[in-house]
Amino acid sequence: MWRLNKVRHKAGGHANSLEELRTKRREKERALRQARRDRQLVSKRLLRNEDEEQDTMEVTPGEQDVVTLFQKLHHGGTEKEAFLRPLSKALRNPSAQLTFIKLENSMHLLVGLLTGSDARCRLQAVRCLHELSHSTHTSVASACLPATPYLLTYLSGQSTKFTELCLYTLGNICPDSETVKERLLAQGIIPALAGCMQNHRHNLAVVEAAGFALFQLLQSKDAVQKVIPSVRSGLPSQLLSVLTPDPDFGLAPAIECAWYTGFFHLCTFLINCGALRQCGSLLVSLGGAVADGNTDQGVELLVCPLLRCVGNLLSSCPAETLHSQLGGVDLVAPLCELVVALIHTLPTLARETAWVLNNLTAHSTESCSALLTLNLVPRLLELLPFSQGINTMVLRVLANVAHKKKEFCIQLAELGLLSALTATLKMADQDIVTLSLEVLFMMIVSSPQIAEQFVSQGGLSVLEAIQYNSDGEVRRRATYLLEQHILREK
Repeated sequence: MWRLNKVRHKAGGHANSLEELRTKRREKERALRQARRDRQLVSKRLLRNEDEEQDTMEVTPGEQDVVTLFQKLHHGGTEKEAFLRPLSKALRNPSAQLTFIKLENSMHLLVGLLTGSDARCRLQAVRCLHELSHSTHTSVASACLPATPYLLTYLSGQSTKFTELCLYTLGNICPDSETVKERLLAQGIIPALAGCMQNHRHNLAVVEAAGFALFQLLQSKDAVQKVIPSVRSGLPSQLLSVLTPDPDFGLAPAIECAWYTGFFHLCTFLINCGALRQCGSLLVSLGGAVADGNTDQGVELLVCPLLRCVGNLLSSCPAETLHSQLGGVDLVAPLCELVVALIHTLPTLARETAWVLNNLTAHSTESCSALLTLNLVPRLLELLPFSQGINTMVLRVLANVAHKKKEFCIQLAELGLLSALTATLKMADQDIVTLSLEVLFMMIVSSPQIAEQFVSQGGLSVLEAIQYNSDGEVRRRATYLLEQHILREK
């Protein structure tokens, strides 16, 4: 028989099984989100002027060009800048990049020009390094290591364009090798980034580049041990200050820095910095824009990391301090509107939004009550036919509400949850069926009248059919509900 301790029940001893199931699902979803993030977000950036983009269409240099230009640089006199310009263009060719790093003393020559007294040569030398850093060959990143101490030093400079190039170059070489990351950390890249953001806090282009470099560092496997402790020292407050989009500059800096806030191991520290209130408030305003159809500037690109940030912060925030940490920010209605707005165009973001709503209602009776008093439950019920994990998240939200109070279960029944469950119990997805049984159990044990309503709506035949389900655990749960609650009440 399916015993009471197999489901989450209002009695404390009955909550273990559902909590274990939720923990397993969270671990699975965390792994899926991590894989998706690794695939989509570990990227490289290429910083070029418009005239340089036009040059790319006109010039198709080869490996021989690199060799010739290297020789001219090696033996040239005062005209080295004239040779560095075509060299940076030649290094856009992947095979030419490999040819260059194999030339004897090639990187030594480039570093020498990078650290020389001629400012124009320094700029062209860092452009060459930037082109190399964009290479798809992992060996090129390691070849750039002799230049990294100087790139870090130049982050304290005042030239915006030069600093940007240094930041994007450092960010580009991070994902290619753990050795490169370890060397950069040993050379002090985190304090250098913090100082750079402080010095250029009013220059959003530099702040955006610094946010990109930091996020690339955080992608390492041992970031929790080696990167995050250093990051906590001074960067959070600086990055949080950038999250509000600048009307003149656009969303790009906020998007780059927002991804940083989504790292789970930074949650406690970010909560203490007031991140939940700030990110929640920004999510409400941006979510409203998306719900109104305003996505002209790519607002959804900022909504995505903010959802992950707020979801993680909600799961990490102690229940007793959640209300004060939100600081009066009402997330319930905006999140429901956002799920509905994204369901057809961006279902992945819709699922992420439902996940945030699940984390919000898991420990907040006030949020569960708001779903009922604002009459938002019918809108959630309309989402249950949608797959891709959306209906699973919505069922979890409804389970959170049912778990909080007996009165909530009665209200859910009045709003049509029972008829919705008879539909989800017929679905082919076993996870949906299992979760529907759990929600149904919480509903039925809260009131005998709810069991009668379920039977009157055709629920008895649905449970009887589930007794022939291929999953043994599902069969046992359905049998338990029938024998211990439905048929006994009859």
